[in-house]
Amino acid sequence: MPAQQMRLLVDRGVPVADRLTPAGTRILAAASTLFYEQGIRTVGVDAIAAAAEVTKKTLYDRFGSKDRLIAAYLEHRNRVWHEFLDEQLVLRAPQTAEDVVLALFGALTDWLAGSRNGCGFINASVELAAPDHPAMPVIVGQKQWMRSEFEAQARLAGMADPGELADRLLLLHEGALVSYRVAAMTNATEVAARAAADLLAGWPRLDG
Repeated sequence: MPAQQMRLLVDRGVPVADRLTPAGTRILAAASTLFYEQGIRTVGVDAIAAAAEVTKKTLYDRFGSKDRLIAAYLEHRNRVWHEFLDEQLVLRAPQTAEDVVLALFGALTDWLAGSRNGCGFINASVELAAPDHPAMPVIVGQKQWMRSEFEAQARLAGMADPGELADRLLLLHEGALVSYRVAAMTNATEVAARAAADLLAGWPRLDG
């Protein structure tokens, strides 16, 4: 396949970051660290304001509510994640659509390096629960994109039933994140990557 095709195929749907004042930038940075390390429900606006060296009034002036700040935190994390994936694809230089899929799995190991808290999106979905929370579309969209990318790459590779293959790949991908966080399975991403490689190698192809 032509080298120029070895890239991510599905529209990311990641909005351009809002322009923030210096205070807004500090608030978002403080919230991002505290939410991920300590939990969304555990961390209050007082702690965020103190860490950002602003007043609570400034926090509310910039973001409107804690819920909107949570959504901004996840939107920012999603942008960082996609930037990281782009860097990983450059480093890994996949030559086939299957290589792109495996690069997405391989990227998890480096993404989680030095972290004990796993996936911020999964963690947030457990804490927030309410389907109408302003952050839920960000969480759902991030996972839907991953499945759609798996399906697009499977289709490009000429795999039979790419939708079913994408479902199985997503279960491996997300299962690795949960196992890493909940079961303290530090090699979960490597195990998932090997399972994905086996799945791709044995999957029927349209020309087979």
